[in-house]
Parts: sequence; C-alpha cells; structure tokens
Amino acid sequence: MLLTGRSNHHPVHPGTARARQHGGRRSTLVGMSTSDFGTAVRRWRDRVPPEAAGLPVGGRRRTAGLRREELAFLSGISVDYLTRLEQGRASNPSGQIVEALGRALRLSAAEREHLFHAAGLAPPGQGTVPAFITPSVQRMLDRLIGTPVAVFDAALNLLLANPQYTALLGEPIGKERNAVWRNFLGSGNRVRHTPQSLRELQTAQANDLRACAARYPADAPLRNLIAELRTKSSLFAQLWDSADVGPRPVGSKTIDHPQVGALTLDCDLLKVAGSDLTIMVYTAEPGTEDAEKLALIAVLGTQSLVG
Repeated sequence: MLLTGRSNHHPVHPGTARARQHGGRRSTLVGMSTSDFGTAVRRWRDRVPPEAAGLPVGGRRRTAGLRREELAFLSGISVDYLTRLEQGRASNPSGQIVEALGRALRLSAAEREHLFHAAGLAPPGQGTVPAFITPSVQRMLDRLIGTPVAVFDAALNLLLANPQYTALLGEPIGKERNAVWRNFLGSGNRVRHTPQSLRELQTAQANDLRACAARYPADAPLRNLIAELRTKSSLFAQLWDSADVGPRPVGSKTIDHPQVGALTLDCDLLKVAGSDLTIMVYTAEPGTEDAEKLALIAVLGTQSLVG
C-alpha cells in the first residue's frame, strides 16, 4: 500500500502539497556536511524494498531498494532536488523535507534523529507537534490494503494518505492539507454536510486545535495557523474565544464522489498511543451498494494513478 507524504519546499512532483514543518531550528553541530546527509539518504534508500512502500517490483532493477524517482515521489520532492541532496550539491534541507524523507525511508527514531543532525537541524523536541510515524505503525498501515486510510498529526495536518483515500476524497493542496484551515477558510472536501453537521465539525476542530496548542506551546507553525484562522475567520475566532463544547460528529459520512455519486461510509478515528497521531479509516458494510461503489473508486483511482 502506497502511502505518500507531501512537501512544497523546492520543486516538487506534480500534484504534491504541503507537509508539516518541524525542527526548523539549525543546530550547531560540528563535523556534519551535505555529503553526510546524502550518504545517509542513499544508504537507507538502498535498503527499502519497493514492495514495502506499495510500489511495483517488475522490471530489471540495479538495486533491491528504492529508485531515486520512487523515493522522490514518496517524499513529495522533485527527482532533481533529491539527486542534488544525495550528491551533496544541495545544502540546508528544511525540517519538512527531512521529515518527509524519514517517513518514506521508514527510519527508526534514532535514524530519524541522525538524519536531522546530518541536515544541520535540531530534531523536533518537546513542545512541537510530533509527525514521526513509527515503523510498527507503518507496518500496520501497509496491511490495510484496499481500505482508504490517512494519518493526521495533532494539529490536523494530513501526513500520509494511501491511493484509496486520495481516490475517495481527492488530494488537498497546500494549506488545505490542514483539515481546520480547509473547513474554515478553504473549499472543504467531498464530504456532505448540513449546516448543523458542519458547525458541529468546526466546533470540534476548534476545540481540538486549542487542546493541541496547550500541549505543544513551542510549535511555531501551529501558532501561525491559529493566528491566521483567528484573523481571517470570524467564526473560528468566536469558537476559539467562547470555548463552546458541542456534540462530536457522527461516525458515518456521506461522500459525493464526482464519478460514482454519493456513498455513505463508516469513518473511524484510531489514536496512536504515545505519538499523538490519528489514523482515519473509511469502510463500507460488505455486500452493500456503498461497498461496490467504494471498490469501483479504488479501481478508478488506480487507473488514474497509472495514467
């Protein structure tokens, strides 16, 4: 199952979008260089089998690991930029680039920390929203084949989405990868809402973001997001100041898909203990028309990706 993270720092793969930026503070480490970073990326790229990332294995391959263009796609950066990073011709990758590469390479916590140091960055510390997906969680996600799955951080930024999720709901671009920004300032998504259900969702999201800000007071991107929402959305500002607590949205959602029409699915949110991540999973009751439509969407999405 292919799960992709997106970044918009430097030229990117067509259709890619913004990934969360953490660890933007440059460290004062001595002895690290751009070649250290490139060497680490190349070494770890060679050990990730393509099937582990949901990529086809067919054709002759020089290495058992990921091709450079495959890692670039999974990380949401351009092949040219990845080439320059690996060859030591590009320096100072941003925290969001390092985070995206770490996820695509399925690094352990210690390896991820080394990659940040090799980039001349201090790894994200306490007080910032975590975006690290552990190898065990990644393995679980890889087994949810054929099911729309996405991973969000505590600030409701979309970190990863598999092809089935993207085929079902589309791929949000830029700031719309943050669910709160999208529902207050953006274009929304394909989920059908009544005025009441939308207000319940917005109230819940404002409360979730307030709780997130209390847990991660040192996270600058989170502070910037809240400031923008308060400035540009009078409704968000009202909900933020009033701290209203309303009913949580129900677990089923009706989605208006542009090709197969409306379908109603169960939407479950799974919390990952110790990481403050949320896994969103869409399923349909077997044997129903909604299940048939969901299977058709998966096929249509795959054909679109291949094309």
